[in-house]
Amino acid sequence: MMIRTALLALGLCAVALPALAQDQQVLPARPGMPITNRPEPDEQIVAGLSRDNIGITTSFDGSQILIYGAIKRETPEPKGQKLAVIVTLEGPLGPVTIRKKSREFGIWVNTASVGVAAAPSYYAVATSGPLGDILDRRTDTQQRISIPLAMRAFSGPITVDDSIPFTEALVDIRKEQGLYKLETGGVHIVDNTLFRADFALPANLTEGDYKTRIFLLRDGKLVDKYQSAIEVRKVGLERWLYTLAHENAALYGLLSLALAVFAGWAAAAIFRFVR
Repeated sequence: MMIRTALLALGLCAVALPALAQDQQVLPARPGMPITNRPEPDEQIVAGLSRDNIGITTSFDGSQILIYGAIKRETPEPKGQKLAVIVTLEGPLGPVTIRKKSREFGIWVNTASVGVAAAPSYYAVATSGPLGDILDRRTDTQQRISIPLAMRAFSGPITVDDSIPFTEALVDIRKEQGLYKLETGGVHIVDNTLFRADFALPANLTEGDYKTRIFLLRDGKLVDKYQSAIEVRKVGLERWLYTLAHENAALYGLLSLALAVFAGWAAAAIFRFVR
């Protein structure tokens, strides 16, 4: 069964690799790696996406994204060093205020708050193994891979003694909404060369550019990094309504009022006809 799986994966990548090489040329340089005066790593990521854009319509109920690729080697594979691959998918960043409610004199009121300057609207991490086993803390801190580190910085003065419970609460809420995910074992590696990761995107996506990152690691340390993007945009009627509401609020309000009046009149007419 394992041989059959490997052969199928090899067949897939044999078809895709010529296109992947072209994709690699047009994508931006790897972040954090100067173009000059630095030798290329012995192992490099060659990757692609099943699609690079998603259209949000009125009937949009989510989407599937496949991120796949191979590890290109100019020298024999290192021995005795554990190979791992991590893939992240990050939505547009935005400020978030996390508030804590407490009961004061029988009434629930906001008693403390923490502002996060840039939190991803969506963040998913797929790994080839348990995150704590394949990623060292220094690399995680530098690359901001794990979910808690994906939040960039706090905004404004911190007025609470411990901000960690606030960020943990935000992560928990967005996990319940399907917006933050950690998929251990979500990256499948074949023969230490081919890999793939599948992401199921929810229906409540925020419009914008979604950044994909692939990390190749050996013994928890970064060997190579690959980055691309997926464009998520409203299309059709959804796009027209969104643009109208944001660029011509007065007309949007009048149309909404007219539609409400017409719907009320139509409902009354139908009710009279039925009676």
